Amino acid sequence: MIPFFRVSERIENASNKALDLCKEQFAYIDEITEYNQLKVQKAFIECGISETHFISTTGYGYNDRGRDILDNVWAKVFGAEDALVRHNFTCGTHTLATALFGVLRPGDKMLCVTGTPYDTIHNVIGITGEKMGSLKDFGISYDEVPLKNDRLDYDAIRNAVDDSVTMVYIQRSRGYELRPSLSIDEIERVCKIAKEKNPNVIVMVDNCYGEFVEKREPTEVGADLIAGSMIKNAGGGIATTGGYIAGRKDLVEKCAYRLTTPGLGREVGASLGHNRELYMGLFYAPHTVGEALKSAVFISALFGGFGYDVTPKYNETRHDIVQSLGLENPESLVAFCQGVQSGSPIDSFVLPEPWDMPGYDSKVVMAAGAFTLGSSIELSADAPIREPYYAWIQGGLNFHSAKICALLAAQQMEDKGLLK
Repeated sequence: MIPFFRVSERIENASNKALDLCKEQFAYIDEITEYNQLKVQKAFIECGISETHFISTTGYGYNDRGRDILDNVWAKVFGAEDALVRHNFTCGTHTLATALFGVLRPGDKMLCVTGTPYDTIHNVIGITGEKMGSLKDFGISYDEVPLKNDRLDYDAIRNAVDDSVTMVYIQRSRGYELRPSLSIDEIERVCKIAKEKNPNVIVMVDNCYGEFVEKREPTEVGADLIAGSMIKNAGGGIATTGGYIAGRKDLVEKCAYRLTTPGLGREVGASLGHNRELYMGLFYAPHTVGEALKSAVFISALFGGFGYDVTPKYNETRHDIVQSLGLENPESLVAFCQGVQSGSPIDSFVLPEPWDMPGYDSKVVMAAGAFTLGSSIELSADAPIREPYYAWIQGGLNFHSAKICALLAAQQMEDKGLLK
């Protein structure tokens, strides 16, 4: 019997069956986790991290040793020349925008080779929205290569990249799409194609949700620039805000000038006591990502067993922490999210309802009982109220807490007569 929570015998039996199915994938995830944990640990040791690196600075933040050495640690972990890790990146979209505006100039061309990117970046590029300082507003053109049967179209990418393209942009995760997330091998192939067609092209990867899922990162296979959020994989559930950019030294420097001001760049910016959590978040990140992956695999096995469409399936190799779940109708979407929320350690009493969430073109229902507001490495479930009625689930600080949330989601659906 499951202690402390009411779960029907049917759901408990389904849970036990799902756990048996997950054993092989869990062992594979543990192997990846250990490799990445040792890689991070080695970087800490090589950089000689001590308590002095956690000291807070104020004002201009000149000579913030902890802030500056943290950049070195990140560069080592990601196999990059340089990195920029700051608590004052407000979110992943802000971090990506800083990188885009940092390296692109009027007259440049950005080519996204993974179809239309994630909703919140549309206004940054100028795909949608009024003139509000987008790339388009600054005279930077945009084009994209559609996916072919939900996969990269390498021939079309080869034809699209020429001397007019300044940046090839890759979104690693699926966003609110049902396409598979990209493997590092696929990213490496795109990098090779792009550089063959235009040796001067900048390859940038939106790395959100993908950090530490595999043994290699995009900067280790030819990407010139990557960016991500510290309240997703990269912060390990410890960092309370922030983002990172990593890659070629000259490009990272330009991004630092965009974040602060030309001539000052990374030399200013007080850490205000955030250094410790950023270091600790990175140290915890490989393990926390492993727990999130196990949570996703279990949810896939559990709801796949009930007869729902799940992508990826429990026995597929994963390239980000996101799990898609086809719930077939709005009522089941809402019930699922309400069940997840009911097991959350924070705001379990809140009843999620669909609302007009900023940056999205349809109502969204979201379960997110997190210690850090909006943290996607903590278990959350987002569901746009639009066909084909899929929920996107990510995170889980530890597998056992995520597991009970999944069971309570199934229980909520069963109580309402919605569970298959």
